[in-house]
Amino acid sequence: MNAHTSDAPATHDLVLGLDDKPRPWVAFLAALQHLLAIIVPIVTPGLLICQAIGVSPRDTNIIVSMSLVISGIATFVQCRRFGPLGAGLLIVQGTSFNFVGPLIAGGVLMVKDGTPVEAVMAAIFGVVIAGSFVEMGVSRVLPFVKRLINPLVTGIVVLMIGLTLIKVGLISMGGGFAAMGDGSFANGENLLLSGVVLGAIVVLNRMPVVWMRSCAIIIALAIGYALAAWLGRLDFSGMHQAALFQVPMPLHFGLSFSWSLFIPMVVIYLVTSLEAIGDITATSKLSRQPVEGPLWMQRIKGGVLVNGANSLLAGLFNTFPSSVFAQNNGIIQLTGIASRYVGMWIAAMLVILGLFPVVAGVLQAVPEPVLGGAALVMFGAVAAAGINILAGVQLDRRALLIIAVSLALGLGFSQVPEFLAHLPAALRNVLESGVATGGICALLMNWFLPETPPVAERR
Repeated sequence: MNAHTSDAPATHDLVLGLDDKPRPWVAFLAALQHLLAIIVPIVTPGLLICQAIGVSPRDTNIIVSMSLVISGIATFVQCRRFGPLGAGLLIVQGTSFNFVGPLIAGGVLMVKDGTPVEAVMAAIFGVVIAGSFVEMGVSRVLPFVKRLINPLVTGIVVLMIGLTLIKVGLISMGGGFAAMGDGSFANGENLLLSGVVLGAIVVLNRMPVVWMRSCAIIIALAIGYALAAWLGRLDFSGMHQAALFQVPMPLHFGLSFSWSLFIPMVVIYLVTSLEAIGDITATSKLSRQPVEGPLWMQRIKGGVLVNGANSLLAGLFNTFPSSVFAQNNGIIQLTGIASRYVGMWIAAMLVILGLFPVVAGVLQAVPEPVLGGAALVMFGAVAAAGINILAGVQLDRRALLIIAVSLALGLGFSQVPEFLAHLPAALRNVLESGVATGGICALLMNWFLPETPPVAERR
C-alpha cells in the first residue's frame, strides 16, 4: 500500500539528498520507518502461499526467513549499484503480491491432483527461476516492451491481480483452507480476529498523525496479535522447530517445472517490470534526479534488471519473486530523506532479521484470520492501483472495449472453470488463471485492434 502523502514534505524540501551520508542514529531511525512500512508486505505473500498449499511449519519458516534475506540483498544492490545492476536510488525491494494468486491457484490444484507438497514447491521455484530471465531480458529492451505493453494493458493486469487476490484475502479472513477442511471456516472467532484488524487499519488511516497512517498495517497486526494471544490462538511450532541461526540453503526443495504455472507468471513478470519503471521514476523525482534522458534510462534498466536477477536468487534460495516497493516513496516524502545510504541500513536490517528464524517464527505465529484482515486491504490496494493507472488512460471506445472483454474473460474463466472443461489440460490450466487470461486478452487486443482516429471518435 502506498503511504498517504498529503501533508508530507515537498520534493524541494529534502533534508538529505541522494548522496548525503546521514549520521548513524539518523540513518537508523529513517531505516526503521521504512522497515515498519515493508516488513508485513514482505512476509505476507510467503505465509499465504505456504498456508494455502500446506507447507510444513519448519519449511514455512525457511521460506519466510529467506524472503527477508533476499529482499535485503536486492535493496542493497538497488541502492549501492554494481555496474549495470541497480538504480542507485533509495529503493526498497521485497516479495511481490503480484504472483500470489496464480501460485496459490496452481499450487492448490497440483496438491489436489496428488502431487506431494515438496514437489509442488520445487515446481514453483523452478518457474520463479525461469520467469526471472523474462524480466532480465525485458530490462534490455525496455523501449520496445513499453510500446507493446502500454498503461492500458498494465492497468488491466494490475486490476485483475487485485480482483483475483481479494478471494485469497477473504479465504484467509475466514481461517484459510485448513479451516475449510475442519469446519471452522468463518466462525465467530475468526471473523472477530480479521474484523478487528481490518477495522483498525481503516481507523488508523484516518488519523491526523502521519506516522500512525504510514505504520497502520503493522499497528493493526500488533492489535490482532494481542487479541489472538488472549484467545490462545498463537502457534509457535514453526519457531520451536527452527534453528537459532538460519544458514541460507539453496534448492532446499529441489527443482522442477510446470508449464501451467509458467504461462501466467510470464504475463505478471512483464507487468511487474513496467510497474518498476513507474516506481523508480517516482523515487527519482522525489530524490531530485532526472526523470528523462540517459541517466534516468540507465537507472530504469538497472532497477528492472535487479528485479529479475533477485527473483532468480529468490527461486534458488526457496522464496518467491520480488519487486520494487512503491510505499517507500511515501516514507521518503514523509521524512524528507532520500539518501541511498539509508537504503543500505534497511538492507542490513532485513538480512539480519532473516538470518534469525525466531523473527520469522514470531510472524508465522499470527493466525491466518489476523493476516487475512490486513491482506484484504493490501489486495484491495493493488486493485485500486490498477484503477489509478487506467484513470490516466484516454478511455475511448477502443479502450473501453479492451477493458470490458479482458475483465469479462479473466474473471469469468476463473470463477466458472467448468466452461473450459473440454479444452486440452495444458490450455485449460493456463486459462483458469484470471490474470493470465485477462492479461493475454488485453495484450492481443491492444496489439491488433487499430487505434481509433480522433475525428472518427468525435463523430
